Amino acid sequence: MTQWVENPTGGRDRGPTALARAWAEILVRPRRFFQTGVAPGDQAPGLVFAAVVVLIEEASRFLVVDLARRGMLSTGPFPYPAIGGFSPGVAVLAILAIIVFVTPATVHLTAALQTLILMPAAPNRGGVSETVQVLCYAMAPCVFAGLPFPEVRVLVTAWAAALYVVGTAVIHEVRVGIAAAVAALPAAIVFGYGFRGFDAVLRLLSSSGF
Repeated sequence: MTQWVENPTGGRDRGPTALARAWAEILVRPRRFFQTGVAPGDQAPGLVFAAVVVLIEEASRFLVVDLARRGMLSTGPFPYPAIGGFSPGVAVLAILAIIVFVTPATVHLTAALQTLILMPAAPNRGGVSETVQVLCYAMAPCVFAGLPFPEVRVLVTAWAAALYVVGTAVIHEVRVGIAAAVAALPAAIVFGYGFRGFDAVLRLLSSSGF
């Protein structure tokens, strides 16, 4: 059995309890969390955190679709793409592929893009490792993004984007206004497209007659 120990460099603790505590802290005290919970070179806990968030989001989305197929639940005007059409076995493989390959690749590529955008605006910026961690932990509200309600998806993705802005301001030592400007594109990629926040907005506008 793996023994989870505190990171000696000052990063996050390891283990299920630490994950749950980090999730609660990022939602309640985000600025304090980013000040104390992000350490240079300590990406592993953040990547595990992001993987768990994606696992819960994708698994809940598949469960909703499966219940809808059985006539036990209605998804209303909010259809679920891709994984909702898979059999359980294929869905498990798809979720594993998303967690093991897609999520870390997306996070690292987006963090690299964020670093390029930060160069002219943040002379005291942190490294790519810190940006990766901020992006991972900002995903915390997205555990609810798999629920069949576009209002919920819009809320949690907007919340996650706001957390990312706060984390960017803290870690890279810039004002919140500058952080919002430089974090806009990475946030749009991860939360607008990755967690389908934009799709939820479009569906709400469509159902409202716009």
